[in-house]
Amino acid sequence: MHRAPDKRRVAPARQGRTVVPALAILAALLAAGCQTQQPTSDVLATNDYRLRHPIIVGEGVKTLDLPVGSDMRRLSPQISAVVSSFAAEARSRGGGAMEIIVPSGSRNEAAVHAVLPQIRKALVSGGVSPKRIATRGYPVQDPSAAAPVRLAYSGIQAKVGPCGQWPDNITGGGNGMRHNPQLNNTQYHNFGCASQANLAAMVENPSDLLYPRASAPADQMRRGTVYEKYRAGEQTSASIKEGDGARVSDAAGN
Repeated sequence: MHRAPDKRRVAPARQGRTVVPALAILAALLAAGCQTQQPTSDVLATNDYRLRHPIIVGEGVKTLDLPVGSDMRRLSPQISAVVSSFAAEARSRGGGAMEIIVPSGSRNEAAVHAVLPQIRKALVSGGVSPKRIATRGYPVQDPSAAAPVRLAYSGIQAKVGPCGQWPDNITGGGNGMRHNPQLNNTQYHNFGCASQANLAAMVENPSDLLYPRASAPADQMRRGTVYEKYRAGEQTSASIKEGDGARVSDAAGN
């Protein structure tokens, strides 16, 4: 006696039941690894003062205050030289325009107007065009004060952020124990800020911090001389005698 085949359908096995948990675990491990890994830029910024206190090159206003006494009617040679040097700096770093800001309502107002033509003459002597010199006034609240004359120009400047920032306690006491640079073998936050600020102030041309200057043209006469010596089989470099520059002073033995 034959049985009729069972027509009930067996549900197919779910193939993804063991794969999904594996993928979830792998993703969780990758996410955990990304969270614990510290970015390279943060590590460099912690130990490199050049990244922590960068020198920023941009446009700014450079000013120079000139003291003018109430009885003053002529600029001294020292002040004239300072004004001419400031004008030369404005021509090399800025657009060549200069602004003279004179006080109004001060005790030395008459003296300021007396030396104003001399200031303009010193600016022209430094290379500023007379057509690019503008004059304007500023009010003085105290009429008994001898306010200075201010020279200003706009140009490229190199600056560093304010120094003297101490966000962490470098001695390790209080709340700064966790961020103590001595314990973590890292530099304290203010390290290198003064050096960066001095470098930004001393650089002759702030553009040198961005890109190198163009090379000077080659000396054609010197190149021809070197070629002639090379063709003749002679020495092309300068001759250096043995012992030059290595002489010791006799004073050391006395």
